Amino acid sequence: MERAAVFDVDGTLVDTNHLHVATWWEAFRQAGHRVPMHAVHRAVGLTSTDLVAHLLGDDRDPDQDAELSAAHKALYGQYFDRLPALPAAGDLLRRLHRDGWKVVLATSAGGAELGALRRALDADDAIAAVAGADDVEEGKPAPEPVEHALELVGVPAERAVFVGDTVWDMRAGRRAGVRCVGVLCGGIPRADLEGAGADAVYDDPAHLLESLRDSPFA
Repeated sequence: MERAAVFDVDGTLVDTNHLHVATWWEAFRQAGHRVPMHAVHRAVGLTSTDLVAHLLGDDRDPDQDAELSAAHKALYGQYFDRLPALPAAGDLLRRLHRDGWKVVLATSAGGAELGALRRALDADDAIAAVAGADDVEEGKPAPEPVEHALELVGVPAERAVFVGDTVWDMRAGRRAGVRCVGVLCGGIPRADLEGAGADAVYDDPAHLLESLRDSPFA
């Protein structure tokens, strides 16, 4: 039977979380909002609309949401040609592919941003499918991104493992009924990932690759 290895991308396979923090912080600053960087960091992994709502609250002016998102997109887009893959990220995907896993990306990125992330990974030969932001109505922590990723490769939840770096990833995976693996390279503490549902936690893709025999992928 087929097995699926579902991966978040930002902060999990590509080292982008702190770029998102800085560019979201600047987008908020330009619009007159003082949002602490640590709060932005905790919100990374949500869709743009959910991130703004999470940080500014329900009493914000929702007409400004699109402007904030566009400002972040423009600022972050300056880095598209030099996004750094995390250590051994591509090697991990290729190893799982060779071992018979269907590798799927489940990300809140889309369009040019998703293209830049895939170029940074340079592992398209190992990727069976991609569930991007444009493919679902609700982003993480809703289970839809993970569920859609599994639908793309025809694999049931009980034969899947989801790897992510945020509490939103872990909650989405749990709600989708898959086993969850957390990585610390996105900057979220181990205890937070475990509290949100991680079955195992590793430092980064390189550490997970070294530990595959003793991991949920075994």
